[in-house]
Amino acid sequence: MTMKPTVLCPGSFDPITLGHVDIITRARDLFGSVLVGVGRNDQKKYLFGDERIDLVRGAVADLDGVEVAEIDGLLADFCAQRGITAVVKGLRFGADFDFELQMAHMNHGLTGLETVLLPAAEQHVTLSSTILRTVMKLHGDVTRYVPDNVARAIAQRTWD
Repeated sequence: MTMKPTVLCPGSFDPITLGHVDIITRARDLFGSVLVGVGRNDQKKYLFGDERIDLVRGAVADLDGVEVAEIDGLLADFCAQRGITAVVKGLRFGADFDFELQMAHMNHGLTGLETVLLPAAEQHVTLSSTILRTVMKLHGDVTRYVPDNVARAIAQRTWD
């Protein structure tokens, strides 16, 4: 019998990194089950587009108690519709905290949603999808920072 996820690990995951997988795994270990929410923002131009959902699914396929879904609309509404009571986010440095605190206050004000902030593991603290996208576009090797399925997807891409 699978448990209904009680916490959400949201993100754009463009692409999902080993740092993301670490936070998802730790959240699952703390809460028993996790829903990974892949955000959709029509204002953003994603490098991997709709492929991000499949890449996230592949990256967490071996993790029991982890499901993946697309978020379209307000995160607080998404959680309220699914009975999710808390969001888990990873923090790398102070700027992450400043942003996530603002989001936590807004989400709590909208629906009472709680936010749990986990510090990034030491080996992932400087890792960012933004930097990885830049390196990928310049044909640099990012395989040590991403799950194997993402590394394969990167190798198959033609960069503009």
